[in-house]
Amino acid sequence: MIIRAVSLVWKGSRGLTIANLFLTILQGLLPLIPLYLMKKLIDSIESVINGTNTSSFYPIGIIIAVMGGVALLSALVKSIAGIVEQTQARVVTDYMQDILHKKSIEVDLTYYEDSKFYDTMHRAQGEAPYRPTSIVNGLIRTVQSSISLLAMVGLLLSFHWIVAVVLLAAALPGVFVKLKFSRVNWNWQRKRTETERKAWYKHWLLTSVSHAKELRLFGLGEFFREKYLSLRILIRKEALGIARRRAASDLGTQIVATVLIYGSLAFIARQAFAGLITIGGMVMYFQAFQRGLGYLKGLLGSIAGLYEGNLFLSNLFDFLDIKPAIVDPEFPRPFPSVITEGIVFDNVNFKYSSSKNSVLDGVSLSINSGEMLALVGENGSGKTTLVKLLCRLYDPSSGTISVDGTSVKNFCVEDHRGHIGVIFQDYAKYHLTVKENIGLGDIKNSPDDTTIRRAAEAAGADSVISKLAEGYDTVLGRSFKNGKELSIGEWQKIALARAFVRDAPVVILDEPTSALDSKAEQAVFEKFRELVKGKTSVIISHRFSTVRMADKIAVMHNGRIIEYGTHEELMAENGRYSEMYTIQASAYK
Repeated sequence: MIIRAVSLVWKGSRGLTIANLFLTILQGLLPLIPLYLMKKLIDSIESVINGTNTSSFYPIGIIIAVMGGVALLSALVKSIAGIVEQTQARVVTDYMQDILHKKSIEVDLTYYEDSKFYDTMHRAQGEAPYRPTSIVNGLIRTVQSSISLLAMVGLLLSFHWIVAVVLLAAALPGVFVKLKFSRVNWNWQRKRTETERKAWYKHWLLTSVSHAKELRLFGLGEFFREKYLSLRILIRKEALGIARRRAASDLGTQIVATVLIYGSLAFIARQAFAGLITIGGMVMYFQAFQRGLGYLKGLLGSIAGLYEGNLFLSNLFDFLDIKPAIVDPEFPRPFPSVITEGIVFDNVNFKYSSSKNSVLDGVSLSINSGEMLALVGENGSGKTTLVKLLCRLYDPSSGTISVDGTSVKNFCVEDHRGHIGVIFQDYAKYHLTVKENIGLGDIKNSPDDTTIRRAAEAAGADSVISKLAEGYDTVLGRSFKNGKELSIGEWQKIALARAFVRDAPVVILDEPTSALDSKAEQAVFEKFRELVKGKTSVIISHRFSTVRMADKIAVMHNGRIIEYGTHEELMAENGRYSEMYTIQASAYK
């Protein structure tokens, strides 16, 4: 995993990684110089005091000047390294977010119906912005600490081997503590991922405009606020419990380290007292010990950090390693620009991964070229699922769907979807300009203003847009400055225009006019009939005044097609369609 992390950082910021490595090596070597200069300085002053050297202050001044120059150089290198590290962190964060976005687009829709996927994605989103950069910086700090440590150990070994051994003994306990609690923290975070998501969901309910009305009308604010607080208190208590246990362990290691450090100082001082080393040597060796301890802790800490990073990187790579089931064939065939034969569902079965029950059960259906098919039935009968399969948002569990005799699995996924114009009942509301909202329906071809206006007229959205202060340049929604909120019916017209803007051979409308009044609905479908001439279309609606305009009607029940024919044929059968139509028609009498 560490190699994969390095690869990601390298791809995202090659030049910055090289610069960071160079500066790190330089920072690793520079600390050795001040130690030697300090020894020279103290020894020079001591020799003057003892009368063994009666030279002027000039050599001492030179040493001090060089020490100041090295300090300035160290400060400069550290400053530049900080800028490089921050720049790299931001660049890699943006790069990793882009990778997450690509993966989010790539994975199949079925993953978004699995709570485990949301846990995986939530953990990945938490790790991706900084963890790969942290891993690489940890590796670089390991190099830096190793270089500095080798220099200090070499210096201490020239004094006495036992000091080097004590150095290691003082640093190891702290590393073991970090390794232990890295694993504890990782296990805890995986265990509490869903709890974190539940808390975030309550926060979203409390702060989003989507639920603002109901929160106030039903007095739900305090209910969700308390739910949020209880979840956050649970998380906080557990996190602080881990923190307290770690703090106690850290205190124990610090006690051990302190005893060893000052024991080493006593040993070095005794050597100086016995005249075996100079005062300057004592200062140099003790500083070397202290710095060496810092570098060793840094080195071992970096190694422990790499271990921790490796644990948490699994969260990121669990997400990145998800493989979509809906993929392009090795040798894709072009989707027909004009459908000549039609669309065929042959014994199609389907069930969602999160469900044991089938949603579609042996559906066989033909839609002729240029024909409009209406799907009707109770909620949950499988209508929307059927058109999602046609859009290849899912693949059937068994059976085939073909267009002009070619299985949809033989088309490139993007090419397939690009030849279908569709609006679902849960259409999206983009807080963008009107022009952008409609143009998103055919973003590949970047529709011009004329095409966008025609689509708006066909959807009945032109009357809405004409009332907006900025017309097609008006920003919709309240998320941004000067945004204009629309009614549900007005939003639906914009969504319809988005479906109409694409010149596709297949058009699918799922409850396209549920928020429109009967007059507006009638006007939309009259224009829709004109738009889809020569095209193959599917509509799903509970309004039989709309349904009867279709060439053929398929009645679905419990995932199966139980009736099929024209409006007149189905009324003559006096079956379920006739019953539903009669009940709805009687409501208008």
